[in-house]
Amino acid sequence: TFLVQHWLGAEGMPRRYADYANEFTALNAISSAGAFLLGVSTLPFLWNIWHTARKAPRVRVDDPWVYSNSLEWATSCPPPRHNFTAIPRIRSERPAFDLHHPHTGVRPALAGRAGPEEEG
Repeated sequence: TFLVQHWLGAEGMPRRYADYANEFTALNAISSAGAFLLGVSTLPFLWNIWHTARKAPRVRVDDPWVYSNSLEWATSCPPPRHNFTAIPRIRSERPAFDLHHPHTGVRPALAGRAGPEEEG
């Protein structure tokens, strides 16, 4: 859409004209088709928002992923005003996992992915 409009401007088509010369018809048609495609491609996104807002179950747990690694999943849901009352201590590259599962030092193996003990 926009690259074609750039080409049209480089070819000399003036902006904000209701009518244009016939030599610009093909590129304008391509630009219009691209704009239509961009517009139609937003429909699945809008449907997903509508469907999720109406029918998806509400998340009632603090960490829906269970084995998350980053600190945004270490707070309560919904998060308090300042997220943390004290700065959490970071001891590894996966601080939220360490907070939620302090009893294990090993991250559970992900399906289809070899752990360090299974490699070479």
